[in-house]
Amino acid sequence: MTKRFGFTPVVPPFAGAGQVEDVVSGYMAALEAMSGERWDAAQYGSPDPLCFLVATGGTERVVLDLYTARQEFVPDEPVLLVAHPGNNSLPASLEVLARLHQEGARGRIVFLRSPGDDTGLAELAQALDDVAVLATLRGTRIGLVGDPSDWLVASSPDADVVRDVWGPEVVPIALSELEVAMDAAVDANVLAAMADLGGGAYESLEPSEGEMADVARVYAGLQALVDRYDLDALTLRCFDLVLDRNTTGCFALSALTDAGVISGCEGDLVSTVGLLWTSLVTGEVPWMANPAELDEDANTLKLAHCTVPRGLVERYRLRSHFESGLGVGIQGDIPLGPVTLARIGGAMMDALWLAEGDITANGDAENLCRTQVDIALSRGEAGDLLRAPLGNHIILIRGHHADRLAEWWETML
Repeated sequence: MTKRFGFTPVVPPFAGAGQVEDVVSGYMAALEAMSGERWDAAQYGSPDPLCFLVATGGTERVVLDLYTARQEFVPDEPVLLVAHPGNNSLPASLEVLARLHQEGARGRIVFLRSPGDDTGLAELAQALDDVAVLATLRGTRIGLVGDPSDWLVASSPDADVVRDVWGPEVVPIALSELEVAMDAAVDANVLAAMADLGGGAYESLEPSEGEMADVARVYAGLQALVDRYDLDALTLRCFDLVLDRNTTGCFALSALTDAGVISGCEGDLVSTVGLLWTSLVTGEVPWMANPAELDEDANTLKLAHCTVPRGLVERYRLRSHFESGLGVGIQGDIPLGPVTLARIGGAMMDALWLAEGDITANGDAENLCRTQVDIALSRGEAGDLLRAPLGNHIILIRGHHADRLAEWWETML
């Protein structure tokens, strides 16, 4: 994710002139080849990630002082220490990180066996990306359009919890604002959205032209709120649209996610943070869905929902929204193959369930939400959802990324 970053080579106060260059010139060249720039404390106001290249032993206090200086500009940024085999670099790094852990700080040591250690440099690039993801989350604005749905009794955290634990600012927006924006939508924009939705579908069953126009108007209205409030993501109390306007938000949330504005259903802030997090860390398009059934013995799981980003599917057709029979639901076929599942939970949003597996089939059962997938888990236990559930919705992304997500979680949160 990140490109530019800073690094500070650290030597003890008693070091002689030129000792940095004598000891770690090769490592500095390797970092510069990764788009790193050598910084001193005067450059610590930059929002780009920073790592400390621990040149020698005897640097522990110097690193702590530099870390403190950086914290004045970027509070709670995890520390990244780069160690190498010589000059007591690794022992000094261990002592520093141990002290910071005692103080409740977070961080990681990346050990480079040599300036040409491609594996270690790739690990450093990943660690820098992880810090950049955390910074992005802290600068994110999530629009909460309407209150969380009434049934989300375990998934309605206070905005302060979202901010303090994960970083995003929650922007409350009355559902009436969306309705005003829908009514004010420009006809040309509505027609363009209708053409986009219908033109990409291989089939349309229940939806009428009027229902297509209504869901396109929801999209136009939400896009107006994104622009008005400078939102990076949003979640919508969508069932009120079913009751009040006889329409649905499924297409709007799908289209916005495909456009880079991560969008969750039902006012579910927890899952919207999960969508954001998994997308930022892995670069994959995320999907939020209900666990519809599971088999503990076979370690399989079925997920279903009426909203799916079209960028995630091979093809899709237009259906009605399952629960209401109104509006437009999207029934998409997600490619078979490897996927990762995630669920954030807990009163402080500090618990995590991760699993990996493979999509083995897409479904079309009439008693479930429209997009349906069967997943055989190869890592993680489906039964955990019965014994220690963290809530309803599950996040799915393509590919096996559990190790990547777990490492981010352990170091950054």
